[in-house]
Amino acid sequence: MASSDALPGPRRPRPLSPHLSVYRLTMTMAMSIVHRITGAALYVGVLLLAWFLIAASADAATFAVFSGFIQSFIGRLVLFGFTWALFHHLIGGIRHIVWDSGYGLDAPLRDQMAWATLIGGFALTIVVWGVGYAVR
Repeated sequence: MASSDALPGPRRPRPLSPHLSVYRLTMTMAMSIVHRITGAALYVGVLLLAWFLIAASADAATFAVFSGFIQSFIGRLVLFGFTWALFHHLIGGIRHIVWDSGYGLDAPLRDQMAWATLIGGFALTIVVWGVGYAVR
């Protein structure tokens, strides 16, 4: 018996894999994507931390350059973003630990945990910045 590949005639097009247009974006998918983005942003934040440590260990003029940047609007925006990325990634990591232990995988709780990750990251960021400005 001959294989269907050896038959003469027009070939049928091969089926395509599902693409992103097939899937509906869910909250857990969005938080997974944001978790990866915040993980990458933390690498950039570590460069900011390294700049601070190097400037603090150098002379006053070097620290003044860092201080001038971090006290500017852009510097505070970057620092706020770094703070949010840190807390969001932390809470997302805790969510993944809970999932790895076999809990929170059911439909309503999984979406609630995704929302808690988003809201918790912003809430902790606001609390830390509020305390920071209050003790200043």
